[in-house]
Amino acid sequence: MKHNIGIIYASVDGHTKKICEALQQTLSKENLSSELHHIDHLDFNISEYNTIIIGASVRYGKHNKNIINFIQNNAKQLNTLNTALFSVNLVARKEEKSSPTTNPYMIKLLESINWKADFMEVFAGKLDYKSYGFFDKLMIKLIMKFTNGPTTTDEPIVYTNWEKVHTFGMKIADHIKTLS
Repeated sequence: MKHNIGIIYASVDGHTKKICEALQQTLSKENLSSELHHIDHLDFNISEYNTIIIGASVRYGKHNKNIINFIQNNAKQLNTLNTALFSVNLVARKEEKSSPTTNPYMIKLLESINWKADFMEVFAGKLDYKSYGFFDKLMIKLIMKFTNGPTTTDEPIVYTNWEKVHTFGMKIADHIKTLS
């Protein structure tokens, strides 16, 4: 049985896309092909896939509304597929807030949708003050101040644990292989 995997993501600064690409590499090494789709440019029918992976970044305390709408509009069909969901946010840089059951943004997301993925994970994102506009920089610095994070840095800080991303990809790949 050929296994089709669709990866749908929302990313403000491109880091969630990088995580999706890392997942694609993991799947590819396991001889599983996948297609990457930005939530704002979906041009497929969900029934084309056996597995759907959804990645969403958090900005100002919220996941992308188009991701939430996609999940709500397709919850019934998602429940018939193999699915994975992950959130990317800076709060996950803290160990105690880096799992689906302890991350406040993932908890809030799960409470707002009528669907639960087969696999869920939370990844810490990237902090890059130099790439932000004035307002974003100000807001993110304020949030970092409240959460005891860095408020000044000359270089981007990538908090993502890439081994955790790989492990998540392997869990999905191993599950798919049991279905074949």
